[in-house]
Amino acid sequence: MDSSKKIKELRESTGMNRKEFCDYYHIPYRTVTEWERDTRHAPEYVLRLLEYHIRTEKLLHQLEKDEK
Repeated sequence: MDSSKKIKELRESTGMNRKEFCDYYHIPYRTVTEWERDTRHAPEYVLRLLEYHIRTEKLLHQLEKDEK
């Protein structure tokens, strides 16, 4: 999967729009826009870190729900 599709998939998996995603992860809006439009490419390590963080947060939220 190319980086533009991956970054969009990751963002959409959070349920955030582009602005919310950028604000939450402290990534400039223009950078994410260019990554998604495939005019620039996100470094592989950034994609891996974002994916790891998003998955970890989802797991934590699930654990919190299960404890209630």
